[in-house]
Amino acid sequence: MVYRYMRIQGREESYVTKYPKGVFSLCWNLIRDGVLTEAEKALFIAIDEWFKENLPEPEPCVNHEKVITFFKCAATEEMLEKLQPAMNCTPFVRQYDILNNKWGV
Repeated sequence: MVYRYMRIQGREESYVTKYPKGVFSLCWNLIRDGVLTEAEKALFIAIDEWFKENLPEPEPCVNHEKVITFFKCAATEEMLEKLQPAMNCTPFVRQYDILNNKWGV
C-alpha cells in the first residue's frame, strides 16, 4: 500500500483536538514545563526553526487553530532524521507512533 501522508504523535491526548498530540506539541510542552535542559531546548528550537524555513507551515497552524498535522511521506526520511535528536531527549522517552495514511489518493 502506498501512503501519501504521515504523522509522528505521542499517546497523550490533546484537550483541544481530542487526538494524540503531535511531536512538536509534545516538545513545546516539555519546554513550557521546564523539563528540558537548556541544550535540549536550544536543539528543539533549532529543529522547529528548520521546519518552518524548509516546509510550509499551514495557515491554520500559524493561526493556532484546532489542527491535526500530517506531512507528505516523501519527506518522511529527512523529517525523522531532523527530528530524531528531539525525540531522543531524555524526557521524550515516552511512547510515540508514526501514522501513515493514503488520504487524497
